[in-house]
Amino acid sequence: MQRLQSRTAEKVKALCRLRDSAKERAETGGFLAEGLRLCRDIAQYLPARELYATEKMLSEHPELTNLAAQTFEISDAVAEKLSDTKTTQGVFALFERPAPLETLRSGGRYLALEHVQDPANLGALLRSASAFGFEGVLLCSHCADWFSPKVLRAGMGAVAKLRYACYDDVNELAKALRAANIPLYAAALERAVSLEQAPALTDAGLAVLIGNEGNGLTDEAVALADVTVRIPMMPNVESLNAAVAGSILLWHFRSLEEAAQ
Repeated sequence: MQRLQSRTAEKVKALCRLRDSAKERAETGGFLAEGLRLCRDIAQYLPARELYATEKMLSEHPELTNLAAQTFEISDAVAEKLSDTKTTQGVFALFERPAPLETLRSGGRYLALEHVQDPANLGALLRSASAFGFEGVLLCSHCADWFSPKVLRAGMGAVAKLRYACYDDVNELAKALRAANIPLYAAALERAVSLEQAPALTDAGLAVLIGNEGNGLTDEAVALADVTVRIPMMPNVESLNAAVAGSILLWHFRSLEEAAQ
């Protein structure tokens, strides 16, 4: 087992760049996860290149050395340097990024997101997509980075369970869905049918599209949708948080599918 004691070590600097930079994560093909539970959960689905943990954590959890091919014992000072949280547990793992989806599966169920920038919302939506049996997430128009520390934490490891694809804009997204014959259901407040009146699901699957936290979906996205739905609400409520609205829709379409079986 190697030891990493200095906060100024080049390896520590490289890991900090990986933690902070989406570009660095894309170029190296890796991402850094923090926390005992999160590292364990992700390691069930994705290969870990390296594990970093303090002497205390390795003593209390010797099984951690089995999570990765290589383990580094780090000082408390290094743990604080690597941490993205106020109080670190002293456990980090460097994982391989899974390859994005090249094609969508006909009949698949996907969560689609347009310009969802808040990492907490993205993570919460990933967690809901995983919980309700959606197989992948389609990101377009500069969403938050899938592998950022805040998304990883909010998603509780869901990034490892779901496949993902990225598109430059909603036109590219719609084109990919049409190629797989998957209908697009967009969440909007205007020119939309109430959720309970939405057309019945078919074997073609579906993609549920959620928009930006502040502005919702663009007019272009709404125009490209096969079905536009709204969640019934009291008249004095303007809108719902993106993660809440998305979770309601994902649960709704999952329950419809189960009822049809």
